[in-house]
Amino acid sequence: MTLVSPHSERYWSEVETWPRERIREHQLARLRRQLEYVQAHSPFYRSRLAALDFHPGDLRTLDDLRELPMVSKADYVADLAAHPPWGSALAADHRDVRRVHFSSGTTGKPAPVCWSAADLDRWADLYARTGYSQGVRDHDVYQCLFGYAWFVGGLGGTAGYQRLGATVIPAGSSETERQIETMFRYGTTAVSGTPSFMLHLAETAEKLGTPLTGSAVRAIQVGGEPGAGVPATRAHIEERWGAKCYDGYGSLEFQPIAWECEEQAGGHLMEDFAYAEVLDPETHEPVPDGTAGALVLTHLDKQASPLVRWWTGDIVVRDSSRCACGRTHARLPGGVVGRADDMLVVRGVNLFPSAVEQVIRRAEATTGEYQIVLDREVTDPATGYLTGIKLRVEVADGTAPDFADRLAGELRAELTVRCLVEQLPRGTLPRSTHKTKRVVRVD
Repeated sequence: MTLVSPHSERYWSEVETWPRERIREHQLARLRRQLEYVQAHSPFYRSRLAALDFHPGDLRTLDDLRELPMVSKADYVADLAAHPPWGSALAADHRDVRRVHFSSGTTGKPAPVCWSAADLDRWADLYARTGYSQGVRDHDVYQCLFGYAWFVGGLGGTAGYQRLGATVIPAGSSETERQIETMFRYGTTAVSGTPSFMLHLAETAEKLGTPLTGSAVRAIQVGGEPGAGVPATRAHIEERWGAKCYDGYGSLEFQPIAWECEEQAGGHLMEDFAYAEVLDPETHEPVPDGTAGALVLTHLDKQASPLVRWWTGDIVVRDSSRCACGRTHARLPGGVVGRADDMLVVRGVNLFPSAVEQVIRRAEATTGEYQIVLDREVTDPATGYLTGIKLRVEVADGTAPDFADRLAGELRAELTVRCLVEQLPRGTLPRSTHKTKRVVRVD
């Protein structure tokens, strides 16, 4: 079944404007078919369904999917260890696998996720949809600044923008000065990469005397870490590039999940590709729109590495109302608020690093670079609980010495937690071309 229609002036596919009822009908039909598929082709899911005596025909409503257990990264990794090298969740013959990408492996061995030819085709089309919704067309020059070595983002962006007809420069995330020179020489109009790399490029370009506000770039798509979903960070990037910045959200297992349109009002969930549940992180019960919860995803048509009720660990807020752009797929205002396992609890207050970033990036005297340091000075020695947070913040040259105290007061007033701020000169903290580590734990 193809979901692609002739492209209109504004929409890549008619799917984007389906009425909500039609979206739900499509999701239910595809979920039944997908459960039949994984039952027939995936030993991992076949055993899970059998243990519950659950049959695909038992799925009469979307709510019935909650009878199935969720699958976490730990479950996936354990299955890989028991059934090396591909795991029993693989639902395609290895001869039909056309692409393999891997997790970072920061907490263990890198875990493979596979794509069939049909999966790759679907992936490229979804990426093309995102670029098209941000105004990119076949006359544009697109420079992909996501990494290519092992990482999943670079090839996804390349395939998607090629499909929509743009001229693609697969540049990667190194050789900063060459990237800048390339943008100016070849008239790059659209780029994508991590927010950290976008700010690093802007800072370097300013030092070289060629600020990116003078380039032809008009569309910036960021992902891989909190960025455009944080208003102050989005504004910081847009000011230094002179271009619109769009939030993008995907993961190794689901590419893509949600990407912003030109309205910049929250990423549109790809609801024809994945069924999304937003659940209370503790009770695992559904939460209403407008309430933060953990995102759980189920593929609707993935062949090689399909996942059913995948616990992403990402905290989001869903809005199912129609966007001003006319698209009907639900949005995630603010992007990923944080990760369930990254949430800091400070004297009973739940705090995500993105909330800290919002305050820091809004302060004009900072360079925007910071680290959250969790050490003994902000930890209760008896319980191990956090009593506050410590921040290392870079400031611009000539900033008054009392800036740290004033920023600490602003942070405490807004976040209601104790904050110790260390004021650092510009250029002190490490820059990253990939994902910047913002939280540092010191024993």
